Amino acid sequence: EVQLVESGGGLVQAGGSLRLSCAASGFTFDHYAIGWFRQAPGKEREGVSCISVGDVSLEDGKTYYADSVEGRFTISVDNAKNTVSLQMNSLNVEDTAVYYCAADPKYYSCSYYFKYGMDYWGKGTLVTVSS
Repeated sequence: EVQLVESGGGLVQAGGSLRLSCAASGFTFDHYAIGWFRQAPGKEREGVSCISVGDVSLEDGKTYYADSVEGRFTISVDNAKNTVSLQMNSLNVEDTAVYYCAADPKYYSCSYYFKYGMDYWGKGTLVTVSS
């Protein structure tokens, strides 16, 4: 059974930083995409960042970011620890949301996953940015 457990959310002032982590277990896939989505109150879920792992094509390790976080957020994978992290810098109030870790073993692009979502989801962690 695939399980994704997020941690690292909390309250931070605008301009500050947070680091989210997602512990993944039950993975038996040679390839998967894993990433972060978020949902702010009253808004639809949106893709934040995504990375492809184990792809035999040139997509392996390729990262993908939403325009709104490009240059501020960094996604990384630690295969030894089965974790994916999201370093979030220069946070602003518009980043306030529940952040979800998600993963999918299919060979689709991150842009596809941003639009249609992934197969496996964590329960989310709340990030609140105060002004």
